[in-house]
Amino acid sequence: MTDTIDRLAGLRADTPLFATRHERSKVALATQACEDLLLGDSLAGDLSQAERLVFAAEQARVSGIPALEAEYRARAIALGDAVSPALRRILETAGSTTGNARLDAMLHFVRTLALNPAHSDQATLLAIPAAGLSVDGTVLLAQLIGFVAYQARLLAGVQAMVALGGVAQHMEATTEAAPFVHPANLPAPGEPLRRNGFTSETLDWKAWLPVLDPATATPAQQKVLEVSHPKAKTMDFYLLLGRQPEVLLERSQAFNAIMYAPGGLSRAEREVAATAVSRSNRCVYCASVHAQRFEQLAKRNDVMAQLFDDPDTAGTNARERAIIQASLVLTRTPAQLGAGHIQALRDAGLSDLEVLDMLHSAALFGWANRLMLNLGVEIWPQATT
Repeated sequence: MTDTIDRLAGLRADTPLFATRHERSKVALATQACEDLLLGDSLAGDLSQAERLVFAAEQARVSGIPALEAEYRARAIALGDAVSPALRRILETAGSTTGNARLDAMLHFVRTLALNPAHSDQATLLAIPAAGLSVDGTVLLAQLIGFVAYQARLLAGVQAMVALGGVAQHMEATTEAAPFVHPANLPAPGEPLRRNGFTSETLDWKAWLPVLDPATATPAQQKVLEVSHPKAKTMDFYLLLGRQPEVLLERSQAFNAIMYAPGGLSRAEREVAATAVSRSNRCVYCASVHAQRFEQLAKRNDVMAQLFDDPDTAGTNARERAIIQASLVLTRTPAQLGAGHIQALRDAGLSDLEVLDMLHSAALFGWANRLMLNLGVEIWPQATT
């Protein structure tokens, strides 16, 4: 079986959950394609495949996902002499350092971001190129960390669904919801919502590393900028990630497949999961984008205000509360997500496809937040007088 999530979760082709997962075949294919690229042998540069596999194993270890740790550890060991004694020390002694400035700068970055992306900072990032890794290699390392964060959380979620077993079908509401009444203490949807350092306003973002000059970018970089976003050639985020054009392209495929797939969990509820994760990780930029998208889709901002105030108590109905709680557990302690959290989602009326969509959205923002928090900083609009 070539699909790592299916194999490590023990999904068999004759089971309902396998069928559910592959209803989202574009997500499954994009996830595997990202893994094959980031941890395979096709990428050139000064961050070797052996280093990438060892760092992936270490991140999975710190994240508490033993099946993924064992997977990448075995792949690294299979490379033989390509794994240096210093890299073997990381594999063999939990929490060790190597005495090699370049490896230890990267190792600190990996361990910091495994569970607490907001704890990293500009100095931690800049220590990596200062220790000898190229800027392109540093961007690749950040993408690797983001992907493993996503993959570990997706695996934890699928394992929890396997542990629960059974099949949940979509449950139609038995009573009509009461007409929505906008809370008097909140601005109207579309107007700025600012609470506790978070906002629904449009923010900018500034990279901490040198970005591409579109005029001198390679043909592959030019192409990925053209297909990524209408304003990619003027946005630091894309101009920085465009240093690794193949990785950016694969990541975009996964993002679009997760956030825009038809059917299943509503677009607005996917934004609830994305914002819950971003609020928990303290990613102000991602929270602003997805709070705004929720408002545009749902024509209300009450649950966004609740998330900004206290994500642990947020949710205006049973579905939102279940989505938010599962998203928070998956974000903070992915190994603790269990059958009970999946049952709570089912009890709130989510079908298994909707549960899977929720897991995809929450896991994805483990990746997105780590890029935004640790490669640059959000820029707020200038105050008006």
